[in-house]
This record gives sequence, C-alpha cells and structure tokens, in this order.
Amino acid sequence: MTELPIVVVPVGVDDDALDACLAALDLCTPPGARVWLADDAQAGPRGYAIIERWLARTALRADYSRRQRSIGEVAHLDEVLGACGEADVAVLAADAVPAPGWLSRLCACFAADGAIATATPWCNAGEAAAWPRIGEIAPHPDGDDADRLARALAQMPAAHPELPAAVGHAVLLRGKARRRAGGLDAASYGSWYAALTDLSLRLAGLGWRNVLCDTAYVARGGEGRPCDGDMEALAARWPDWHPRLAHFLMQDPLRGLREQLAERLERVGPPEPQRDFFL
Repeated sequence: MTELPIVVVPVGVDDDALDACLAALDLCTPPGARVWLADDAQAGPRGYAIIERWLARTALRADYSRRQRSIGEVAHLDEVLGACGEADVAVLAADAVPAPGWLSRLCACFAADGAIATATPWCNAGEAAAWPRIGEIAPHPDGDDADRLARALAQMPAAHPELPAAVGHAVLLRGKARRRAGGLDAASYGSWYAALTDLSLRLAGLGWRNVLCDTAYVARGGEGRPCDGDMEALAARWPDWHPRLAHFLMQDPLRGLREQLAERLERVGPPEPQRDFFL
C-alpha cells in the first residue's frame, strides 16, 4: 500500500476547536498515518495540555513542534512544507473536523490523475467547494449525520472537477508540484487563505490542476479569512482572479454534483456496524 501523505495541522489559538479537530483525526484517519502539529507559538497552556494528552493516546504517528517566537502564519507553514521535501502533504485547518474516509479519498484523487496538484474536499464553509450550497456557510454535520454523509460520498463518481483555487479548510498538496512552483509567498501574503490561492494560481499556470475531491468532506466552523492587504496583493498579481471567482460562484458548475450528493444522501441506509471501511 502506498504510504499516506503527511497531515499538517497548523495549531491555532482556539483550544476547543483544536480539541475537536484532534478527536476527529483519531476517529476518521487510518491508524499509523503521519501527523505534524506545527505550532507558530500560538497554543496557550490549555492548548498545550490538549496536545500533550492527545499525543499520549493517539494511534497516529504524531509529532509536535513549537517555535519560541511567531514568524507568521504563511512563513511558518512554508517552513513546515519545505521540511517535508517532495512528500505529499494534507494541510488541515486547526478548526476543521474531517469526516470518515477523508484522507484516503484525497489520496485516491491524486492517484487517479498525476496532473492534480491540489485536491480540496467538500466543506460546509468551503466557498467554491461548499456543500450543500455554493458560497454559503451551513451547519456542519455531527454524529450519525456525518456518518451518513461519508457513506453517501463513497457512492459519488469521483469526477474531480476543476476549482478556481484550493480552499484552506483542508487541501492535499502534491509535493513535487509545490516545490516546482516555489512554495508559499510569505513576503506578499499574511494569511494561508491568500497564500494558498496564489499558490493554486501559480500551479495552474504551470499546467497543474486544482480540483474538488468530490468523494471527501471536511467540516469547519467558518471560512478562512485574509489578512489586511492580502486581497489587494492578489488583485495586483492576478487581476482576473476576483472576476473569475465571482463568475464561478454565480454559474455554479458543480450544481449537478451537489444534486447527486443530495440524492445519494436521501437514499443512505442505517449506520454500518464497522466504521473501518471509511478510513
């Protein structure tokens, strides 16, 4: 079996969200998968205690690193990604809650097409990748609802349609493509939100694809946010970005896939007694 990618979780300041994220990682990620909790001097005492407890009991191959002083979200993540070399990396927001099967299905997306550089799962707050309605924030499913959604997603056709850019709730990055594109631009952007968009556009310019993994789902409490000046920097470098995104949101080329997923969700039966199938 091909080794799973490294899961990188940039640790944030929301302790409750981090706790929920780590619990979902344990439940929905194959045992032995590599996880790197990367802390840019963000976690406080309670957050650190949550991390310590989780590290002591998780079945994942997990490591934790912490900088003494913060260097900024983008610079820190670029440093972490650089340390991963050409390994494929799944960056998971610290306030995200992955559904069963999320990582394996992202990997299957990469295996299906070597030209895919970024794969983004559906999300309740995923902007262009939002479900059930594009560009809207919906409540994220819990418990049996999340299980039903994961089983409905397993029946999806794996079409891997194009996205305008990857979205920051969760994204699988192909290491070879990322290094060829030059990594993240920490000099121009302060947020992962904007830096990921810029990286996606550079990857597309080099002939790589940014796609939706339409068989996977990761929930989040809200959308990512740009830092001051990020949107202006994106507009200066990519003048057609905002019109392209607006056109995508208005036209909603993924409407058919959303309708298919909704139909499959309606037909999903009772929960399976064994969840390992989804990992």
